[in-house]
Amino acid sequence: MANGLDEIQKIIDNIAMAKKHVIALIDCDSFFVSCEQKVNPELKGKPVCVMSARGQCVISRSKEAKALGIRMGMPYFQVTGKMKDAIYINASHDLYGKVSKEVMAVLKRFSPKVEVYSIDEAFVDLTGLERLYKKNYLEIAQMIRETIKKEVDIPVSIGLSSSKSLAKLASDKAKAQETGIFLIGSRKIIPVLEKTSIDEIWGIGKNLSALLRRNGILTAYELVRQSDIWLNKQIGIRGLEMKHELLGEMVSPVSDEVKLPKSIQQTSAMAKFTSDKEYIKNSLNYHIHRACVKLRKINAKCHGIGIMLRTKDFKVYYDKRILNQATSFELEISDVIFEMLDELYNPNILYRSTGVTLDNFVQNSQAQLSLFADNETETKKDKLTRCFDKLEEKFGKNIIQTGFIKEDV
Repeated sequence: MANGLDEIQKIIDNIAMAKKHVIALIDCDSFFVSCEQKVNPELKGKPVCVMSARGQCVISRSKEAKALGIRMGMPYFQVTGKMKDAIYINASHDLYGKVSKEVMAVLKRFSPKVEVYSIDEAFVDLTGLERLYKKNYLEIAQMIRETIKKEVDIPVSIGLSSSKSLAKLASDKAKAQETGIFLIGSRKIIPVLEKTSIDEIWGIGKNLSALLRRNGILTAYELVRQSDIWLNKQIGIRGLEMKHELLGEMVSPVSDEVKLPKSIQQTSAMAKFTSDKEYIKNSLNYHIHRACVKLRKINAKCHGIGIMLRTKDFKVYYDKRILNQATSFELEISDVIFEMLDELYNPNILYRSTGVTLDNFVQNSQAQLSLFADNETETKKDKLTRCFDKLEEKFGKNIIQTGFIKEDV
């Protein structure tokens, strides 16, 4: 209990000492669609939908597609009437990752503090940049928006305020503005909170929303009116942070520290149901390579390696190993995956999909060699993987494919 009170007091002290900051949330508009329109300008101004893997459902829509009544998550088989006039494109996540990096690179030219929140969103600390650019914060936001559009050809909406939570609210409102920018200053906070449903607050999910509604709290304004004691009792420190962020006090600063993901997963259905072990190995090899490419892009190595096999009847078999020595080398990971495959595989079962999971990450700079590791061998592996990646950058995805020795029949 004492520790909890200490944490609360620490948060309150930090809030009291904090200066007023100006935080921007840059949100790419209909990002996946915008990327497709960037590489194919003929799609601009047309109803375009990007579909999930194998074209199952809508994951991004242009404003013209929204006007046709196409909803996010709508399965393709529900498309009727005028919706059939829309253009449906399968997702190309490698393209979206590349364009995202271009957008983030522009933001980092404007401010040293950029926190990449997702593939299409980033928080930027603009505090003090008025003096540098000799512009007010709205003009700086407009300059950022115009630069991204000119250099990357991606439209963005920008929300401005003194905390991340308010900047997130502002970015949602910016989408309805002709300028694409919305500022929540100190005098606007209460009017905005009064019109904001608790479901619109960043970080409130279904369970927390239900709890608040049961207590008669329906708007953001009603939330911030609750006492710190009540919020701590009902929600915990998270509730206190939420309240003070919504009041414009920066509890969570913008951090440019790179955060490693919890895991990297590569899964997909195979083209046919099969019990052919070599066919399954080829499928796993593809997933291993793609997962390793992603791992190297974040300059990390993994200790944890997992394999998933799903049968024709949707039964899932899974196994995992923890390595003493972290790695991002395909051949090393495939040795472990195939060893687990030997233990899971049953020739009498038909399999429909495979998957690979990598986790327990460490940054390359922090990866330590084991006592018995061969430094020269590890250096050669790193050079080989860099060679793989350079070849793919130059000649395209999957130009390099690892293989395996076929078992004797």
